[in-house]
Amino acid sequence: MTTVHEPAAEPAPPPLAAGGLSGGAAVGGPGRAARAAAGPPLEGYRRRQPVTLGQLVARSIGASFLILAVTALGFVAWVGLFSSLHYDKAQLNAYEQLRVELADGTAPNAPTAPNSTALLPMGAPVAVLSIPAIKLRTVILQGTTSSVLEDGPGHFRGSVMPGQAGVSVIMGRQTAYGGPFGGLASLVPGDPITVVTGQTVAGYTVIDLRRAGDPLPPTLAAGAGRMILVTADGTPLDPTGTLYVDADQTSKPEPSSGMVLPAYLSPTENAMATESQAWLPIVLWGQLLLLIAIALGWLWSAWGKWQTWVIAVPLVGFVVLCIADQATRLLPNLM
Repeated sequence: MTTVHEPAAEPAPPPLAAGGLSGGAAVGGPGRAARAAAGPPLEGYRRRQPVTLGQLVARSIGASFLILAVTALGFVAWVGLFSSLHYDKAQLNAYEQLRVELADGTAPNAPTAPNSTALLPMGAPVAVLSIPAIKLRTVILQGTTSSVLEDGPGHFRGSVMPGQAGVSVIMGRQTAYGGPFGGLASLVPGDPITVVTGQTVAGYTVIDLRRAGDPLPPTLAAGAGRMILVTADGTPLDPTGTLYVDADQTSKPEPSSGMVLPAYLSPTENAMATESQAWLPIVLWGQLLLLIAIALGWLWSAWGKWQTWVIAVPLVGFVVLCIADQATRLLPNLM
């Protein structure tokens, strides 16, 4: 007969001593006991080391060169794509404002604001220009500086308002910011042009296209009206001169309300002029980019690369596009 023996009972654990585990387990305190109970660290885990000054400088320099390259690419992207979006948005806003003013009878018909002696603000919408031959319909703004022409064609303030007796000069860009006047070179004599203002719906007919050295159009008769459209001529973004499109008014011109005297005009309003004032915001935005590069160099080590990318992409992208917008103002205003 087989005898079954009960297994020997396990010895009871040692009693807890006051303040921790008895014996050697109490050495090191509760923190060490908790770490021991948690087991070894996960495979691949590495505690992030403090950032040294040398690492911060190296990564900041690397970020600076990367941002510089992104800035150059951002300028190309702005001129080729995003500036057109800027133009479309500005035109929508200008058309909405002018539509309301035409309905209320408060659209500007003079170089001064309605019921005021103050000059019209730069960029104020003054007319709607339509050229069916090149499928163009755009709002004309007051002024011809580079910043105004970003939003659409501009009325040169040293000429009469569109639709009035005399010569009215309208300037526009060839390529950047929607390139509204990019198709002027394809116009031929006889093409119609229509301008809607607060005074009238004026009709014009193209009589000639000319460049530097070509004969000037016939002298304008007293009381007659003429419009001259001006843009860059030559390869896009590499102009070789200026293109002029002369169009005589076929409808009855409205009386001229005058023009801004040359003494009150800025050289930045002339054809192919630039805005040197754009250097100041470019320098300020550049300083901000430098601070961002230093911050990104620290974040790379303190947070990690993916967290840094999440912060860097929208922030750097916004600043780069702001710099690109200002940089285009250093280029000729008809490009």
